[in-house]
Amino acid sequence: MQIEVLSAVMLPFVGTTVGSAGVFLMNGQMSRRLQRILTGFAAGVMVAASIWSLIIPAMEQSAHMGKLSFLPAFSGVWGGILFLLLLDHIIPHLHLNSQCPEGVSCGLGKSTMMVLAVALHNLPEGMAVGVLVAGWLSGSESISAAGALVLAVGIAIQNLPEGAIISMPLRSNGMKKGKAFGYGVLSGVIEPIGAVITILLAGLIVPALPFMLSFAAGAMLYVVVEELIPEMSEGEHSNIGTIFFAVGFTLMMVLDVALG
Repeated sequence: MQIEVLSAVMLPFVGTTVGSAGVFLMNGQMSRRLQRILTGFAAGVMVAASIWSLIIPAMEQSAHMGKLSFLPAFSGVWGGILFLLLLDHIIPHLHLNSQCPEGVSCGLGKSTMMVLAVALHNLPEGMAVGVLVAGWLSGSESISAAGALVLAVGIAIQNLPEGAIISMPLRSNGMKKGKAFGYGVLSGVIEPIGAVITILLAGLIVPALPFMLSFAAGAMLYVVVEELIPEMSEGEHSNIGTIFFAVGFTLMMVLDVALG
C-alpha cells in the first residue's frame, strides 16, 4: 500500500522533471506550433481527468441523495473555480508568451513569476491525486488504487510537455541549461506537497469526499479555460491545438475507463 501511495504522489512530479530535462536535448527556441501541440494535449488530459476521475465518482458517491445527487459536485466545482480565481488574483505570476504580470504587484523576476504561474496550474493536480488516494485509503467503494494511479499517470503524461514549456523558453532567453532545468523542476514541487497535505487531512476529507473530488475538478477546469485554451489558440489561426486537445482527452478517457 505504501508503494502505491508513494507512486501516485510522486508520478506527476516525475513527469514534470522528465519534461524539464528536454532542455538538455533540444537547442533553440520552442516553436509556436510545438507550444500549441503541448498545451492542447495538456488541456485535453486535464478536462478528461476532471470528468472521469473526479466529477463522475463524486456524483456516484452522492447517489443516495437521489435527484439531489448533483449538489456536492455542483458546489465542489464552483468551490474549486472560486478558489483558483482567488489565488489567481493574489499570487504574482506571468503566463507564457505574456508580458503583463498578474496577481499582487511585487518585485519578483520574470523567470520566478513564470514558475509561479505553472505552480499555480499544478496545485489542483496535486490536490486531485491526494483526494483520490485519501478516498482509496478510506475504503471508498467507488475509488480504487488503480483509479488513483491512473490519474497520477495521466497527470504525469501531461506534465511532460508542461516541464518543457517552462524550461525551454527560459533557456531560449539566455538562461543556462542547468538553471532552466531547475526552474522547471521547481514548478512541479507543489504537486506532491499538495497531494501529501490532502492525504494528511484524510480524516476531515472523507465525509466530504464528493465535494473534494469535484473541488479539484473545478480547480483544474479553471486552469484549462483561463490559461491553457487561450495559450493554444492565440496568434495565427491553427487547428493543431484543438486536435491535440482531442488526443489528450481521449487518451486520458481510455486510461481511466480501461485501467481504472
